[in-house]
Amino acid sequence: MFKLKKLVAAALAGVMMAVAAGCGGGSADNTPAAGNGGGKRVGVAMPTQSSQRWIQDGANMKEKLEALGYQVDLQYAEDDVQAQVSQIENMITNGANCLVVASIDSSALVNALAQAKANNIPVIAYDRLLMDTDSVSYYATFDNKGVGTLIGKYVEKQLGLAEGKGPYNVEFFAGSPDDNNAHFLNDGLFEVLQKYIDNGQLVVPSKQTDFDTICTLRWSQETAQRRMEDLISGYYTDGKKLDAVISPFDGISYGIAAALEGAGYQVGKNWPLITGQDAELMATKNIISGKQTMSVFKDTRTLADKCVTMVQAVLEGKDPEINDTTSYNNHKLVVPSYLCTPVAVDKNNYQKELVDSGYYKADQLK
Repeated sequence: MFKLKKLVAAALAGVMMAVAAGCGGGSADNTPAAGNGGGKRVGVAMPTQSSQRWIQDGANMKEKLEALGYQVDLQYAEDDVQAQVSQIENMITNGANCLVVASIDSSALVNALAQAKANNIPVIAYDRLLMDTDSVSYYATFDNKGVGTLIGKYVEKQLGLAEGKGPYNVEFFAGSPDDNNAHFLNDGLFEVLQKYIDNGQLVVPSKQTDFDTICTLRWSQETAQRRMEDLISGYYTDGKKLDAVISPFDGISYGIAAALEGAGYQVGKNWPLITGQDAELMATKNIISGKQTMSVFKDTRTLADKCVTMVQAVLEGKDPEINDTTSYNNHKLVVPSYLCTPVAVDKNNYQKELVDSGYYKADQLK
């Protein structure tokens, strides 16, 4: 599995070099103001290169921070918790003036982040809230509950639930239990869809709806595929139709699709509605082909820009722009946050949102 992840990471890295080249000017209105970083060091800790979006997040931030004159130490931990702890500790030892952290398991980072605070190093949580620590200064993210709401509203509209249509057989997947975003997303999703479960328009043959049962550790494609295989063999071998599988992430959606294909499901015949998040390149191709129905697009150029302006502000002794001071309580403090806005994409609007915006080039989707 480790070798496979390395190969996937290498392939995605090559793809994202091309993507980055096409995205450089795509968010000009949000580009941080020019400045002189004075050689200050910024440590950027990313979770993994096995997902396209983290490669792009890291590359975007590195490019923009270096353009401002900062030295950037960008590290990927390949979903190894202890590796990320060591990387952050080394960034502190090597003189980082600011840390940007997209955590794998933030509970494991508490001591390392305390070291940062003891050394007066500001910490910005990137897309994943750093929990149980008072050593985090700010949080840059998308509206994670809003992502779940978008998915729920999309399902509601596509299935005609508000008009009373149904019943439909559905199964639910959730994200990683050690990622606070997964909980926010799940809350937003079920705020929309729970009433349709309660009134019988949405039927869950497995009866698996609680977070602890449907969660997917590390957002793993392989774990999702195994669970989907179990759901098919356990509840759908009698000819029962599967109408929708609610997935919170494109990688999980790939695993769901692989399990369906393995069980003989065919796109255009008995293929269910499948949701996702991140609008990865493969997911977008799957949306075009019909293998995935939708994804939630989170423009990582916008998020990287916002995080860079946060870094620049704190290193210049200024207060960064924030737009949320109430939502993100990490059990130690409510972290001042900036929430970017996600967008639902499907075959009807991917051209406008993903291609016309410069996020992808048209020939990448062929």
